[in-house]
Amino acid sequence: MSAPRRKALITGASAGIGATFARQLAAQGHDLLLVARRGDRLQALADDLARQHQVRCEVLSADLASPDATTTVMAHLDRLGWQVDVLINNAGLSGHEQFARSPWAPLAGEIQLMMTTLTQLTHAIAPGMIQRRWGRIINVSSLAALSPPGQSLLYSAIKSYVLVLSQSLDMEFKPHGVHVTALCPGFTYSEFHDVMGTRDTANHLPGILWQQPDAVVSEALAAVNKGKPVCVPGVVNKFLAAVMRPTPLWLSYLLGRTFNPFK
Repeated sequence: MSAPRRKALITGASAGIGATFARQLAAQGHDLLLVARRGDRLQALADDLARQHQVRCEVLSADLASPDATTTVMAHLDRLGWQVDVLINNAGLSGHEQFARSPWAPLAGEIQLMMTTLTQLTHAIAPGMIQRRWGRIINVSSLAALSPPGQSLLYSAIKSYVLVLSQSLDMEFKPHGVHVTALCPGFTYSEFHDVMGTRDTANHLPGILWQQPDAVVSEALAAVNKGKPVCVPGVVNKFLAAVMRPTPLWLSYLLGRTFNPFK
């Protein structure tokens, strides 16, 4: 009798990096629960992956920026009778208005989505992984977490939190067979900039800065399986991270004010 397939939960799975995680994990034989707001996109992806790879693909249309998002996801997992072996906290967004001029609601949504829900899901799922002594968690941070802070960007602060949290949890969980990796991609070809309304600005950036989602996800999955707490995918991004990390505070502030791709 063959061993049961591992189960993966992917947030923000309807497009971009999230959908690419779904494709690669399905190809590796994982059953999937795909979560995002766009249920029609999720179902189309799930049907395609189930047909191609003979895995089970479930979908949950949910607003992960809602305070009760984690309760909704965990209740759905209970109905399925699933224990999560691989958690991909990928869902994200970024505002591009000045902080003081932005209404509070969208800022609260960013915090809920990328900090609170991410942390709650990890808190809810990690104990089962620890008990079974195997698990993989990838939290999608950003190269922005290693870069000079961008003016008015709550996004940079949130992604810095995700980076530090992931490293801290990896220290705690690794002795129990659970690896946590912060994925810090740079500019990646996806719908992210279209959704955020920053496509025109992004299109003016040099092509050498861009990566394809397949390359980003492949490197991330390899990193978490090897137990690397931080993954900066791509040679150019690794170079930029190495150069920017020791930047003096005054220069970081100047660069952050001058070079903000989300303006």
